[in-house]
Amino acid sequence: MILKIQIPFIQKKHGKHALCSFTGLLPNDQTHILTKYKNKKKLKKHRITFLFILVSVLMFWSCSRLNPIERSKENTSAYITKTAFLLNTVVTITIYDKQEESLLDESMDLIRHYEKIYSRTAKDSELYALNHSMVPFNGKTRQISNELSQLLAYGLSYSKLSEGAFDISTAPISSLWNFTGLSPILPSEDDINNALQLVNYEFIQLNGNELSFSKENIRIDLGAIAKGYIADRVKEYLQSKNVKSAMINLGGNILCIGNKPDGSPFHIGIQKPFADRNETIEVMKLSDVSVVSSGIYERFFSLDGKLYHHILNPETGYPYENDLISVTIISNKSVDGDGLSTSCFALGLEKGLKLLADIPDTYGVFITKDYEIIYSEGFHDAIELVR
Repeated sequence: MILKIQIPFIQKKHGKHALCSFTGLLPNDQTHILTKYKNKKKLKKHRITFLFILVSVLMFWSCSRLNPIERSKENTSAYITKTAFLLNTVVTITIYDKQEESLLDESMDLIRHYEKIYSRTAKDSELYALNHSMVPFNGKTRQISNELSQLLAYGLSYSKLSEGAFDISTAPISSLWNFTGLSPILPSEDDINNALQLVNYEFIQLNGNELSFSKENIRIDLGAIAKGYIADRVKEYLQSKNVKSAMINLGGNILCIGNKPDGSPFHIGIQKPFADRNETIEVMKLSDVSVVSSGIYERFFSLDGKLYHHILNPETGYPYENDLISVTIISNKSVDGDGLSTSCFALGLEKGLKLLADIPDTYGVFITKDYEIIYSEGFHDAIELVR
């Protein structure tokens, strides 16, 4: 049986389709920092700067201690929160309007479920098995799970939307780079050139849950959109349990349900790249949205005076080179924030702004290497800044 999947080909508002809609947001009065963490054992050793998003919340979690479940000690605004190390990062879920701890446990279990499908490096994941098996090519198909098919469809839609600047077939080149090693080295030119022969999203054909490749040894990397997609699924679960005020933080991808407990919008700040974690470059008043950033300061190393970051160009095999430091996307769905932040960064300032202009209810903040801030069309009409 062919599975019919409703999939978001992110679509232009002047065309036949529209961007899929969805809702979510953040917590209370005091200012705290939510940050992207990689392997916590390596945090103290490596010269790596991560994305920080400053959010108005009641509590702040620490990367050095993963608390099972915490409760607010203030009767005026009770909440429960849980932190775990999943998806190779620190994830935190906070619920403000319910005291059912099982909701936190089940949300974490849901994240674990998807990690066993989408992880490129976990040996027990479906994607790992797919990448390390002989997948049929030249028209022959292989059955994959509904969950993997759905995320692949999102990934292919962004690959098409960005005309290949965002590409889910980059596993052959991304596996050559190590941005967290103690002694990073550049991949050899021969290795990169050989890997590039296997990189092209058009080699991948998806029909429902039937997958085929038009070339041998194709490997898939869904890391650029998996966290956003999983965050959306967690939000759907919590909403199905009638949660109306909550925050989902998957390693810096922020997606919340509802407003602050008093009904006012949350203040979400974007950290100034390469600056102290407490220094914001912009703060926004937002309600019921996702905030996701991509930038060169998240994972990088320097060698012979040159910075190499983790956003790789599928045409060259090397990091993208343009005038941008970061792109932040404010959108309804977190998967769209993931896909668009990477796509817009890859496309560069001019093409990235043009892309966002055609997508409804989605806005971007572009930061250049000289720290100029450029907003996408319609940003100031939709979003109020904190001054």
